[in-house]
Amino acid sequence: MSFKGFASSIFGSPPASALSVTQARLRMLAPRARPDIVAGIARDFDRLAQHGGLAARLRICHFLAQAAHETDGFRTLEEYGGAAYFLRYEGRADLGNSQAGDGVRYHGRGIFQLTGRANYRRFGRILGIDLEADPERAKEPAVSLAVAFAYWKDRELDAAADADDVVAVTRLINGGRNGLAERTRYLARAKTIWP
Repeated sequence: MSFKGFASSIFGSPPASALSVTQARLRMLAPRARPDIVAGIARDFDRLAQHGGLAARLRICHFLAQAAHETDGFRTLEEYGGAAYFLRYEGRADLGNSQAGDGVRYHGRGIFQLTGRANYRRFGRILGIDLEADPERAKEPAVSLAVAFAYWKDRELDAAADADDVVAVTRLINGGRNGLAERTRYLARAKTIWP
């Protein structure tokens, strides 16, 4: 056994690296976050980031700034509104909502608020989970994080994050400039947490 392994077995896990996404760091980013959401993100983030090529400072900061905004500071993994509000998605061909009730059934869930039957089908297939048949799974913290990483890769967000272009990242995540001021504030804070 190496010294590092020996020390880890006696003293616990080694200290987090400068880029590790921990519960404590997520709470620094979003102090009013729900503990279960923060725990779910922190548990798998570093592993998924390494596997998905996201383990670079600007990519992590942009990802988490967008995630913090989309989840109201890590307080929800489901879009606010309700059935009447979700009717705005009804019949939207661009979202693949072709059946009655799809607007409500496939409203925003998860870290990046996955929306629309077509997206639930697409990202469910990528992950090997039938999100189209069971859309509620998209708001489970582990599934939500996996969907967010798949979404990031699918939308090729690395280049915009590497260029530190919060407008481009926002457009690729949300389709416009919605919440840009808050996303920019989260990004500035993230850069102080992951220096």
